[in-house]
Amino acid sequence: MMILTDIQGYLEKCGKISLAELALHFQMDANAMRPLLKRLIRKGRIRLMEGEKCASCCNCSSEMIEFYEWVGLES
Repeated sequence: MMILTDIQGYLEKCGKISLAELALHFQMDANAMRPLLKRLIRKGRIRLMEGEKCASCCNCSSEMIEFYEWVGLES
């Protein structure tokens, strides 16, 4: 089973990645990943960066424009 350290390590390596890419990499549903990512946000290790859909876009899912960025370990 995947643990937070796996997600944390992957984000540290990638720097910034979409929720869709994380879900694909860990073979997990995006909605199941969000609570794990929120825990890392509360710990100050990552931050959520939500993009915006363009005016004419109707193809992008929220998972494709929801990005998580590594910010480091707590001091």
